[in-house]
Amino acid sequence: MLRLRELMPALLAGFALFGLALGGLSYALGRSDLASTAWLVSGLVVLIALLTEIVRSVLSGKVGVDAIAALSIGVALLLGETLAAAIVAMMYAGGQQLESFAEGRARRDMTALLGRVARTAMVYRGADLASVPIEALKPGDRALMRSGEVIPVDGRVLAGAIELDLSALTGEPLPVRFLQGAEVPSGATVVGAPFDLLVLRDSAASTYANIVRLVENAQKSRAPMVRLADRYALAFLALTLVLAGLAYGFSQDATRALAVLVVATPCPLILAVPVAVISGMSRAAAHGVLIKGGGGLEALAAVKVVVLDKTGTLTAGRPEVGEIRCCPGFGPDDILRLAASLDQASGHITAEALVRAAVGRGLHLDLPEDIRESAGSGIEGLVDGRRVTVGGGGFVASRLAPGELLPRQTVPVETAVVAVAIDGRGAGHILLSDQVREDAGQTVDAFRAVGIMRLVMASGDRSDIVVEAAARLGLDAAHGDLTPERKVAVIEAERLHGPVMMVGDGVNDAPALAVADVGIAIGARGSAASSETADVVLLVDDLSRLPQAVAIAKRARFIAVQSAVAGLVLSGGAMVAAAFGYLTPVRGALLQEVIDVAVILNALRALRRAG
Repeated sequence: MLRLRELMPALLAGFALFGLALGGLSYALGRSDLASTAWLVSGLVVLIALLTEIVRSVLSGKVGVDAIAALSIGVALLLGETLAAAIVAMMYAGGQQLESFAEGRARRDMTALLGRVARTAMVYRGADLASVPIEALKPGDRALMRSGEVIPVDGRVLAGAIELDLSALTGEPLPVRFLQGAEVPSGATVVGAPFDLLVLRDSAASTYANIVRLVENAQKSRAPMVRLADRYALAFLALTLVLAGLAYGFSQDATRALAVLVVATPCPLILAVPVAVISGMSRAAAHGVLIKGGGGLEALAAVKVVVLDKTGTLTAGRPEVGEIRCCPGFGPDDILRLAASLDQASGHITAEALVRAAVGRGLHLDLPEDIRESAGSGIEGLVDGRRVTVGGGGFVASRLAPGELLPRQTVPVETAVVAVAIDGRGAGHILLSDQVREDAGQTVDAFRAVGIMRLVMASGDRSDIVVEAAARLGLDAAHGDLTPERKVAVIEAERLHGPVMMVGDGVNDAPALAVADVGIAIGARGSAASSETADVVLLVDDLSRLPQAVAIAKRARFIAVQSAVAGLVLSGGAMVAAAFGYLTPVRGALLQEVIDVAVILNALRALRRAG
């Protein structure tokens, strides 16, 4: 049934074209009676389909300019203007098919994601391999990824160096190389040699599953501009009926009223706006920026203030291991090897840093067992028969044997500390640093180039660190030591300068992302509250994509308004000409068809790169 509804615009357009052509051929052969019958049947069939759609819309509380199309076809048939009725029928059915085709082309970059969901995976069960549904994959499983396969869940590379095609996720055309210990996202395609993957998340919580959910929601949404178009459609319907009534009242000529109705069918506002909005969303998706709905695109186009988190946003979010401080009886390589072996099973950002550092030092990593992770606090498990605990100082201290203590640490600015315990004893601390992104300064300049008037840093880090980083980047303001509640207050205060966009990547950013006019999350991992709350998700770890997305949104909105206004002005002029008798119903129908095709083709310009 759903498939039939999808095919209906094409079937209806084909029938209307056939009826119009058959009537034209009959008329050319001197059979005007057969021509009139062919045009009558063509108009009547489309009218029945149109009335059915109108009834369905009215029952769901919607009324639009489809009523004008139905009225003009009906009046034309009543007046014996069968050719005009057939042309309007073809115009309506062809317009629906053209809009369907245009939307389908605009959605291409988004819908390409939906057909790539992996269904099964090869998993090690002891010494054997078994094919299991991806729903059965659990954190800690070891799966074999073969060349050409789509990675079904988020995981970690267990050995060697691999190459993945990330183009479906990020728009990046070239394969990306990942080393042992690196976390790889679901939805990527293996283009190199097979490798073993350690599962980090189940299928429902993985990156690709969340992207699919976001795409599906985006495709169902309607932009405020589109809803506004519906309201204008009612006004346009009323104006059309008044003008048609006046034309008949002053001339007593029903064909003039019919010509007005024909020229007003259908409204370019309704055709152009959704095509331009979806085109802009698709263009952004091709650049690795997933806009959840048309409302997000419109809000993105209006942004004047950008509020940026620091850690993981303006900083690289890719900490590097620096110093390893050891307690008596433990060596740095032992601490790092055991901690990294355990952290292979964690998706935390510091876990990847530890694994990367251990692999870089040539340390052998064992597979962990009996893993228990407390999100945001730490992880514990067995590695080579030893009980290992890795995480924050408080978490690790709570797992120490009675009488054991972790020494307090004094660390440099912009340094994070990971505590490690082995067999209930404090083993030491691993120090990590996270530097400001190399492209952060260029991104700030790019934001200003696309019309952003004010850039602000808002972070939970120490105020002196935040102020120093903001001054280095030339930002307009900086706020540090912020709780999630105080970040919300910063967003509210910045609204005095215009619509606000908030960019963040952590759970603590979720409230601010929800309050901002546009919330942008970095990363689409399913378990991240930020990606669920945000209006826009940056799929690739590249801040420079955001100014591009703002430019795309501005252009798409401009094209939508341009197409709608131009179409309405042209239609309005043609309606006035028809009211004064300068356009017959047939000529008016042909003129309106040209207008509708023009505004849809103009709306599709939002798919192309700006010239």
